[in-house]
Amino acid sequence: MSVTTAIQLITRGEAGAPGAAGATGTCTPDLAQNPWAFDALPLPDYGPGASMFDTAPAATPRQGELPEEYRTASAEDLDRRIRVARDTLGESVVILGHFYQRDEVVQYADFVGDSYQLARAATERTAAEAIIFCGVHFMAETADMLSTPEQAVILPNLAAGCSMADMADIDSVSECWDQLTALLGSAPDADGRRPVIPVTYMNSSAALKGFCGENGGIVCTSSNAAAVLEWAFERGQRVLFFPDQHLGRNTAKAMGVPLEQMPLWNPRKPWGGTDEQTLRDSRVILWHGFCSVHRRFTVAQIEKARADHPGVRVIVHPECPMAVVDVADEAGSTDYIRKAIDAAAPGSTFAVGTEINMVNRLAAQYPQHTIFCLDPVICPCSTMYRIHPGYLAWVLEGLVEGRVLNRITVSDAVAEPARVALNRMLAVRP
Repeated sequence: MSVTTAIQLITRGEAGAPGAAGATGTCTPDLAQNPWAFDALPLPDYGPGASMFDTAPAATPRQGELPEEYRTASAEDLDRRIRVARDTLGESVVILGHFYQRDEVVQYADFVGDSYQLARAATERTAAEAIIFCGVHFMAETADMLSTPEQAVILPNLAAGCSMADMADIDSVSECWDQLTALLGSAPDADGRRPVIPVTYMNSSAALKGFCGENGGIVCTSSNAAAVLEWAFERGQRVLFFPDQHLGRNTAKAMGVPLEQMPLWNPRKPWGGTDEQTLRDSRVILWHGFCSVHRRFTVAQIEKARADHPGVRVIVHPECPMAVVDVADEAGSTDYIRKAIDAAAPGSTFAVGTEINMVNRLAAQYPQHTIFCLDPVICPCSTMYRIHPGYLAWVLEGLVEGRVLNRITVSDAVAEPARVALNRMLAVRP
């Protein structure tokens, strides 16, 4: 049973609602509504789901009204139209889908992966004239920067953003950087290491990737974060890591960096809420950002999973809070989680701490195991959930008619330095 179907059943109070992931409810009945109901709101809004309480910046991209024929079409009609358009377009289009995408959309993807794998896929699909990215805005930006100039990158719903990515903007990071360089200087030490190396998580805007490229920095993903930090420490005395504090903290801690050398920088407070001496003594300066999906997981959930399922193997994403990662059996990227389950002996039991669409899909793909989400409440990534088959049908049929809808483009002024940071990332294998 897909997450979307389970939410519909839960909302209507019908039998069979829990589904394969063992969910007992949903964080909001509004998830049963289609995304265009929220795209039409007058103010920026992430919509229902794990990010619904995060504040969307005023500059959040807005999606125009989806034509009525796509809003009123049945699931069967949309499926037929998507497949006909896809067959008509042939190899001129490639569809990329993130692991967290809903099943109703990811079923059409030519390639499914995490942000690291999708970044690589964007560089390898050179024959396609259009890349349809069923993910979120920063992923489509990255695909545009890594694909050829002749290729059009399309995001089916422009409102599919990322609340974590929006927690670090170019103005706030630049202000932080100016304060750090004023305090720590910019001249290399005797070993040639700079005072600070900026490292941005893939979940960030193209502007921040460009900032890193211009300032000797690099991009990382959850797959290669440790390798990227090693790269940065070879070149710098300390790292400014943004926007996800948890990935930075968990990765650096596993590498032996003491917690007292990882101060948190809150852009809303003077000196980030810390002090000059702490910054001088730091190894990793963590940005005050987080993923609303992974912040939902708790130690209590792990304790209950172990009580209910003796011998359960608990795997969580490194975007989870440190306390959760510390008590889990393992922590790793979405691809790490998938590979761990794939390699397990039949009859294994897994409690997984990551986005519910992926957990639900893994449970269906590996029926020889017992797989369930640590969080018993269905609460998907609200921004990823904005991609709906209606939007996919719309952009595909637009291409059939010769119209490129929702094209994502990054200016050369931003893209050129961003590619430097991205190519450094691609060169650092996890």
